[in-house]
Amino acid sequence: MKINEKNLCTFATTPPVDLEGWLNKRGELNKSWQRRWFVLKGNLLFYFEKRGDKEPLGMIILEGCTVELAEEGEQYCFQIVFHGSNNRTYYLATESQSNMEQWMKALTCAGYDYMKLMVAELQRQLDEIEGQCKEKTPENTPLHVPPKAPPRRQNPFNKPLTTEYASNAAVKRARKRKPLESHL
Repeated sequence: MKINEKNLCTFATTPPVDLEGWLNKRGELNKSWQRRWFVLKGNLLFYFEKRGDKEPLGMIILEGCTVELAEEGEQYCFQIVFHGSNNRTYYLATESQSNMEQWMKALTCAGYDYMKLMVAELQRQLDEIEGQCKEKTPENTPLHVPPKAPPRRQNPFNKPLTTEYASNAAVKRARKRKPLESHL
């Protein structure tokens, strides 16, 4: 897939975001910790040198990974572990237990595989509810009863002519007509 860097930078820096905040990230090469501003949008985790930067330093695509507690020297540390050809592990740390749990939960829920599991579970629950509804209704009763049409109103001007009115109308029509003989 071809990614346009300008559009990606715009996407990373515009609201809405799923979660954002300061995390400490351990460098891959020098193993030192750097404070970075992280922004989670969907399954993309962007990190910036400071809040308000227009271009991220990097991006992590949260697919094919797990989020786990890390046994590093840093307190409130967790890791994003990729299982595949890359096999990279990102070490992140927060300043509190609650913040760490919030980030771990958000990152775990961000991937496509998690969304797929959630959709499957919701579909199972829907099927179960529909099955319960079918059990409660008799077989001949449809689950969805179509709405009834409202009763038709009669136009008062379309009433059948009464005998008296009809005879008066016939007399008036007859007076308007002239006999054929008079035209000869």
